[in-house]
Amino acid sequence: MKRVKPFFVFFAAIFFIILMVPSLLVAPFAEKTKATLGEELAEKKTTDVLQKESKVSVPIYRSQEKKIDEVPLEEYVVGVVAAEMPAEFEKEALKAQALAARTYIVKELFTGQNVGSPEGAVVTDTELHQVYKNEEELRRIWKKDFDWKIKKIKEAVAETRGQILTYDDKPIDASFFSTSNGYTENSEAIWPNALPYLKSVESPWDEKSEKFLAREVFTVQEFEQKLGIKIGKGNSIGKIIERTPGHRVALVEINGKKFTGREIREKLGLRSTDFSWTLKGDQIIVTTKGYGHGVGMSQYGANFMAQEGKNYKEIVSHYYQGIEISQANPFLSKYMAKK
Repeated sequence: MKRVKPFFVFFAAIFFIILMVPSLLVAPFAEKTKATLGEELAEKKTTDVLQKESKVSVPIYRSQEKKIDEVPLEEYVVGVVAAEMPAEFEKEALKAQALAARTYIVKELFTGQNVGSPEGAVVTDTELHQVYKNEEELRRIWKKDFDWKIKKIKEAVAETRGQILTYDDKPIDASFFSTSNGYTENSEAIWPNALPYLKSVESPWDEKSEKFLAREVFTVQEFEQKLGIKIGKGNSIGKIIERTPGHRVALVEINGKKFTGREIREKLGLRSTDFSWTLKGDQIIVTTKGYGHGVGMSQYGANFMAQEGKNYKEIVSHYYQGIEISQANPFLSKYMAKK
């Protein structure tokens, strides 16, 4: 047997090291690469969650185009939250709004009432039901702020995906409005039916809302024409003879004629049924507290609650008394079975 020359052994060792160095350099980072991939997949899963929903779609009558669009349910909820609540609001408030919006449409689909919608549609995209905007419309409205706003709203909707509000195992009338006068209102004070979960509750946060106080000025002639009355002579213009549980005007009498607070609000175009007025010269100055009908969830109240650290479950449980957060699937399955 021939002896192996030392220089041959030396060069063989060098060659072996050259082959192994790339593997040795890559090895320490192998686990890190796997972790990064896992994080990217998790992020993509969150982003795509709205696209992996059930096959339920919402037939919406688009009032401007005068056509019916079929929109996936969770995509519809995104469009409603974006149109009905400022994206600048806290995410927990947006999540509460998502529950209200989803509950509303699930109830409409489940009951099949379709009140005020053209044939073939379940809802319109107007205040008659819920205001809805698609991404193309929102991009025009939001312009340079579109990306961060739509991302925030999609996250709020995705994080509450499939959740609705129920009472006695049925979807509720999840009504909402802008700003209270410090209290929400009993449903029967505004609408015909008394609903146990739509009862007056305190909402003191609303005083911080930019929409809490407002004033409207009418000439005496305008005031009389709109209400169909003569104010008469004297220092006072009518008197409030009854208030609602939500501290709004239930009934007012002006020179012998009685009006409900709702009638006054509608005839004068006021923001709220919590109003008062004074006569100054030839002008009547009307002051209102709050903005909206007052029944259900106050949107500004929800936002201020979220700023104080309340989560969306605490928010909806405050404004909708005795409700439960349930899954929408059982109701959607029944809706699909009817189709």
